[in-house]
Amino acid sequence: MTTSVTCCFMLQIPDSRLFKNMSAITTHVLDISEGRPAGGVPVRLEVQGASGEWELLGEGRTDEDGRLRTLLPEGVRPGAATHRLTFDTAAYFDARGVEGFYPEASIVFAVRDPAEHYHVPLLLSPYGYSTYRGS
Repeated sequence: MTTSVTCCFMLQIPDSRLFKNMSAITTHVLDISEGRPAGGVPVRLEVQGASGEWELLGEGRTDEDGRLRTLLPEGVRPGAATHRLTFDTAAYFDARGVEGFYPEASIVFAVRDPAEHYHVPLLLSPYGYSTYRGS
């Protein structure tokens, strides 16, 4: 007796129009204590100047899926420099009635090739956070 199995895979290719307005630097915040995206997190994007000062490039809040795709205006590429994303975790946790240990989380990273896309996710809980270079 033989068993025949038919399998198929569905590949969804996103419509490029969905990403038309996506910034060259994006982020995604996941609340790992809740097992869900962290919507409504205030985020600032800054670049470090030659003398060490930080200059604001953009800011916004994560959407209901925990994503922020509009930190830089459409068509604007970041320069090759050190950048910083700062997440107002106190505002996020306070809005949920949760006491957090870190009032903010800052991720400092290097943009080496301005032509590339930089996706910098944050995995967040009230007493810790982690990050990595996403795709």
